[in-house]
Amino acid sequence: MKSEGASERQIAGTARTRPDTTMAFSVSVSTIAICIAFIYLPCAYSFCLPASHLRCMKQPKSSFLSSTDEIPPSLESAAQKIEDCKRDLIQMCDGHDLERGYSSIIEGKIEKLERLGEEADFGQASSLSGLISGEWELIYASDDITRSSPFFWAFRQAFPDSSDQIFSITDGIPAPIKMVGPATQTIDVDSSSRPITGTFISRVKVATLGGVATSVMTTRCTVLGSDGSDGLRLKVESTKPEDSTILQKLGPVGQIINSSSPPFPSGEALEKVAPGSSEIVVRNTYCDEGLRVTRNDDRTKDLFVWKRVNAKSFPTDSCARKSHSLLTELQSSLASNLP
Repeated sequence: MKSEGASERQIAGTARTRPDTTMAFSVSVSTIAICIAFIYLPCAYSFCLPASHLRCMKQPKSSFLSSTDEIPPSLESAAQKIEDCKRDLIQMCDGHDLERGYSSIIEGKIEKLERLGEEADFGQASSLSGLISGEWELIYASDDITRSSPFFWAFRQAFPDSSDQIFSITDGIPAPIKMVGPATQTIDVDSSSRPITGTFISRVKVATLGGVATSVMTTRCTVLGSDGSDGLRLKVESTKPEDSTILQKLGPVGQIINSSSPPFPSGEALEKVAPGSSEIVVRNTYCDEGLRVTRNDDRTKDLFVWKRVNAKSFPTDSCARKSHSLLTELQSSLASNLP
């Protein structure tokens, strides 16, 4: 009798543990699947298949994908609105004199692009997507072109009461005595590291005396990490006028001076005035394969629009978005299937 009772208890115990084991296995599989979706989701921004391939791919028939091979019309519509807005914005910027600064019409279009991107989740999370790396050329600035340089953002923090007065002196010099532009930024960010690391180089060409004397004001920064999903925390390290035409006219001697002269430790100098002033946050409110919108985190009304140099080497926007939408739908479905 005892042995029969023990057998019954053992069978009952086994019956009770089987559902637990099955449920644990189900949870583990679902958790691993969601982790895979989260890992590969950012990659949708940095690669894509040709649009024709996406249309021809046979989607697995499941509860979370449409029975058709096409992306839902709502996503197509959102992508088209963003493409139209981008095209209009670039045309406006191309027809606007960069040195004229603020334009209410252009900034209205920028705000529309930011809103459309946020609503559709396109051009977001630039600090993590990997798209921010590359060379960018300034096509619109709400302020003087030199203000696109992180050095001037840090300078404002060090001298909050007098910076505008100091800037107005140089800003008031008329052309052709002073001409500014073009301005570029070269960004190299390792978005896979934690914290995010990298380098950020700003170059602004400044010409005086009708172009007789020119130089490129180069500010080098260290990327300290991300600030949210769309911000980069930078530390200004040095500033140096490079490629001076005055020195070039001196021949080999001028080249030696230009290459060997040390950069000014602008970050260190600013820290002596106001500790912490050399660190700034660049807020990228929209960034895709070809266009980037940035704001000064301390002065959000300061707007800058950048166009990627050699943007043709990157995949088309609409294609990357289709890949992104598929993975987003996959991620959402897996999350909803969790016990």
